[in-house]
Amino acid sequence: MLEFAGQVVVVSGAAQGIGAAVVAEMAAQGALLALLDQQDCSAQVAQLDAAGVRAINIVLDISASADVAQAIAQIEAELGPIAVLIHAAGILQMGSLLHMDEEAWDRLFAVNVKGCWLLCRACANAMAARQQGAIVSISSNAAHVPRLQMGAYAASKAAHSHLLRCLGLELAALGIRCNSVAPGSTLTPMQQQLWDSTNSAQEVIAGSLANYRLGIPLARMAEAADIAQAACFLASTKARHITMQELVVDGGATLGV
Repeated sequence: MLEFAGQVVVVSGAAQGIGAAVVAEMAAQGALLALLDQQDCSAQVAQLDAAGVRAINIVLDISASADVAQAIAQIEAELGPIAVLIHAAGILQMGSLLHMDEEAWDRLFAVNVKGCWLLCRACANAMAARQQGAIVSISSNAAHVPRLQMGAYAASKAAHSHLLRCLGLELAALGIRCNSVAPGSTLTPMQQQLWDSTNSAQEVIAGSLANYRLGIPLARMAEAADIAQAACFLASTKARHITMQELVVDGGATLGV
């Protein structure tokens, strides 16, 4: 029996990377899918429709409250009551905390924190009327350890992670679970922003003493599917007694921090 058969699942950041992997995993499990992204996901929806998977595509800015509210209303009108939100949208802005400009800082927090709050709030309010649901958000292991040139991003992900814990506490009495997944280095377009040589994957695996960065004990980069499967597990009935938790999926890179 398919775990998410007939359930409406909302996936943000669906156009690429971890979000696209979540879409593929949820489609295989029978979900009805709403793909949210600032990019148009029409091609993905066409492929899903051809495979017999019901899906819709909504282009939006998740940091815009009106866009988010309209999207959730559209999803419930076209697909039905939302059962699961997997929030994978996010942006990365590199730079020293001493020299980053305010515009870059504000955009980072607008998407990674405010956008997370707006989308989770909208879905949670819809779920609350039915007193059931699951929310999983993709954070980062950077929320747990300092990173050179990633201070603003790491701070936004720390806020993101704690937001999910607090939301989970508020929603527990309503039967709604909230958890997050904290990936480490993963083979996605966002990760490739950090690379400046053909050997970057091996350099990440090995770590760098000069940059105060540990390597990856499992000696491999994560694939987007590794993160997607963890997220889908947390959204499933197999995790029915798990809430307010963060699952770190980084091959041991943070050594349990």
